[in-house]
Amino acid sequence: MSEEESPCGGRDAGVAREAEVARRIRARGLASGLTINAIAARIHDECGPAFQTTRIKAHRLARGIALADVVEQVRALFEVAGRARPKLGETQLSAYESGAKRPGAEYLHYLSLAYRADPDDLGYAGPCVCGQSHLDPRAAPFPGGDTPASDWTGEPPPDSISPPATPPDLRGVRCGEEDDNVLRQTMMRLLVGANVAMDGQLLAAIDGVRRQMDRTLVHATVSAGMLDAWEEATFGYGRQYMSTPPLRLLCDVLLDFSEVRRTSEQRQPVELQERLCRLAAQLAGIAGILLIDLGDQRMARAYFRTARTAADETGDRALRAWVVAREALVPFYYGDPREAMQLARRSRDLAGRAPCAATVLAPMIEARGLAMTAGLAADSHAVEQAKRLTAASRESFDSLAGGATSDTVFGYTERQLVFHHGGALAGLGVVADAERLLDDALSRYPVTELLDRTLIRFDQALLRLAEGEVEESLRMGRQAVTALPAEHRTDIVLSRARQLGATALAEHPDHPSVRAFTDAMMLPAR
Repeated sequence: MSEEESPCGGRDAGVAREAEVARRIRARGLASGLTINAIAARIHDECGPAFQTTRIKAHRLARGIALADVVEQVRALFEVAGRARPKLGETQLSAYESGAKRPGAEYLHYLSLAYRADPDDLGYAGPCVCGQSHLDPRAAPFPGGDTPASDWTGEPPPDSISPPATPPDLRGVRCGEEDDNVLRQTMMRLLVGANVAMDGQLLAAIDGVRRQMDRTLVHATVSAGMLDAWEEATFGYGRQYMSTPPLRLLCDVLLDFSEVRRTSEQRQPVELQERLCRLAAQLAGIAGILLIDLGDQRMARAYFRTARTAADETGDRALRAWVVAREALVPFYYGDPREAMQLARRSRDLAGRAPCAATVLAPMIEARGLAMTAGLAADSHAVEQAKRLTAASRESFDSLAGGATSDTVFGYTERQLVFHHGGALAGLGVVADAERLLDDALSRYPVTELLDRTLIRFDQALLRLAEGEVEESLRMGRQAVTALPAEHRTDIVLSRARQLGATALAEHPDHPSVRAFTDAMMLPAR
């Protein structure tokens, strides 16, 4: 075909030429009875090499509409859904079409609705966040442009996509995609402010993501794709941990965890395999931490087991020690503090002499576990042992590199050190030193880091109880719970409230306020 005959024969990549070529392809497609989606695919295939036409832009050109038409269509869809007017404008949509920006999950959902296409058709990998296909021409009104007669009659034209005659094979990676869809739907509901419970379907998806990674790690292989972005996102989750509602953050973490698992299915060089296993260990560890907050200790332990499997593949002693130290928080909050102390000692052994987050965190967990077993009436030996452990933690902290002291999840901050030291002394009934440390810790935490600030309040309430101020102690505990937004009122917070009530009941069994407090703290988080 000559340059004159070829739809994209010219070298001029200007907008006017691109629109002219697309208009010609669209006219021929409509005359031939093609669907709009088929015409969009043809525009992309023929104009992409000459004009860098993206798939999402090809869909607009296939409809013969302007950017303003698409923006108005998306706004109308938001309005019909009862949502606030979106901030999407022509400049932002143009950035999507040029590839300079990628739409977020919510905008991609509404653009898929507007174009009656799936994210893959628009050039973005993966199913829509709603978990449904938008390809059916009868699923939504046609968003502008000319509509082939077959779209009005409901009869599919020759090039339309028909559903398979037999159900697809749902084994293997398909199961992982189904779990991801459950997580995406959960995240979408959380975005619109809906209350989401940890029901059987969500728990199955959470565990399914972990099992997929376990199966993959048996044949651990790696690919080079997106490692830098995943590492940046993983450390970003560490920064968000203290302020983002845990269930929402868990969905984000597990969706990346699934992507890492899928990437691990093709073997690549050893250095990339190690990076991918490190990501798997870190993401599984964050998932375990969030599941502690949400109160599912069985699932938390399962994710820490997966994190240990992945960390073992790296040979990194500091990472392996970090996973075990974080796992120790499961029995610390929900089980036997003696088991937490054993895991903390194992973490210290794994870490060795090199300063790392685990060499700071593990002795502090051991000290806090000792305080829980000894109680407010601890003897001098227990107090001295706890002080030795907290001193070891402080010494390791002083040796940490700068970056590790600003990370609340993968590192250990000074505000955490002061808080946990004060908590250990509060549990042992060392009132004066504990009060000073806890007041200092509370002043160091920003108001956005709700979880630790709340746990500090409970330690302060425990001090009031040690001083015999039962009413004030229980008032502080009740206020710590009720001051939290509902999405942050998770089981880890209620468990601390129950611990405070149990301690008050043991120390003051006949006090009239204690029974009312313990009964109230048996209520669910939301």
